[in-house]
Amino acid sequence: MEYLTPHHIPLYKTEQRRQEIWEQCKDRNQPVIAIRDGTRGYIVRYDIQHLGRELTAHELRELRERTRRFRRYPTGIDTISETEGVGGEAGPISGDLHTETEESARALAAQLSSVVFENST
Repeated sequence: MEYLTPHHIPLYKTEQRRQEIWEQCKDRNQPVIAIRDGTRGYIVRYDIQHLGRELTAHELRELRERTRRFRRYPTGIDTISETEGVGGEAGPISGDLHTETEESARALAAQLSSVVFENST
């Protein structure tokens, strides 16, 4: 099983750098796992569209469960709501999952990378 360690997850702030990361992953025939440094926190992004596949129902369920276990829920959050439960969008082709710190984004991205990489080659 392939996965990325937290310090191997690319971080970007600009659209130009995002495009470079996506092109590198496309050229390597690998899924994209990256972190966007946003104005209100960090966003773990994954994308497998360029691979011409989707996460299976099992893989998507696993990705969402890992994200839910990782997140700490503030009082009043509806953990049944998919968007609130995972802190963003987690779809079969791509997703954007929000965290407060770079450290937490790296930890979450590393944890999810094994699911995203599972059948990517």
